[in-house]
Amino acid sequence: MTYGKEGVLNRLRNSQLLRKCVVITVLAIMLVLPASEAFAAGVLKLGSRGAEVTQLQQELMNRGYFTHWRTTGYFGTITRSAVIRFQRDNGLLVDGIVGPQTRAALFGAKTMTSRSSISQKDRDNIYWLARIIHAEAQGEPYKGQVAVGNVIMNRVASPDFPSSIYGVIFQYTNGIPQFSPVADGTIYNTPSASCMKAAEEAYWGSKPVGDALFFFNPQKASGSWIVKSRQYVTTIGNHAFYR
Repeated sequence: MTYGKEGVLNRLRNSQLLRKCVVITVLAIMLVLPASEAFAAGVLKLGSRGAEVTQLQQELMNRGYFTHWRTTGYFGTITRSAVIRFQRDNGLLVDGIVGPQTRAALFGAKTMTSRSSISQKDRDNIYWLARIIHAEAQGEPYKGQVAVGNVIMNRVASPDFPSSIYGVIFQYTNGIPQFSPVADGTIYNTPSASCMKAAEEAYWGSKPVGDALFFFNPQKASGSWIVKSRQYVTTIGNHAFYR
C-alpha cells in the first residue's frame, strides 16, 4: 500500500500525538500512585512519596534517626540523611536508598505491635528491658541499644545468672548491684521510643553481639576484670562487649 505526501504527513502527526498521549498518561499515573509503587521493586529513595515513606519515617523516628518534628510522606534530604545514619550504624551498604536489605533491617524483626496475642508477662518483661536499655544506652546508636538488650537476654538464658529479666537487672554480687542504674536509681525511668523498640527487638531474639554477657564504657570504667578474663566481641558506640 502506498500513500501520498499528505497521507504520510497525517500518519506522522498521528504517531507524534500518540507518543505524547502515552507520556502524559505515564506521568499522570506516577502522580496518582505513591512513589513506592511508581518506583521499581518497592525501593524508596530521594524523591519518593506516599504511605510507605511515612511508615519509613515513623520507624526511623522511633529509632532516633529521623529528627524532623513530624512525618511528611516525602523522601527528602532529611530522610535520606536518617537512612544513611541507620545504614552506617547497622553495617549496611551506605547509599541512602531503602532497598531489600535496609527494609529488612528496619522492619524484619518481630515487634510487640505485630503480636496480637502477646501476654502481659511479655509486656512487663519488655518494659523492664527497655528501662535498663534506656538507663545504660539512651545516647547510644540504635544497634548499641539492641546490643545491651541482647546482653540482658543472654544472661537470662545463662545458668550463671538469674533466670528472669527483672532478676538479672537487680542482681547483686557481694552487696553491689551488677548495673549502676540500679544503684543510682536511674533504672526507674520512662523509656524512650527508641529504647522500647530496641527492647522488643532484643526480646524477640535479635543478637547484634551474639552471646556476649558483659559490656562497659571504657571512657568511664577500666573494666579490668572483664578485659583480663573475658573474650572481646566488638565495640558499638561507647560500649565494648565481651562474652
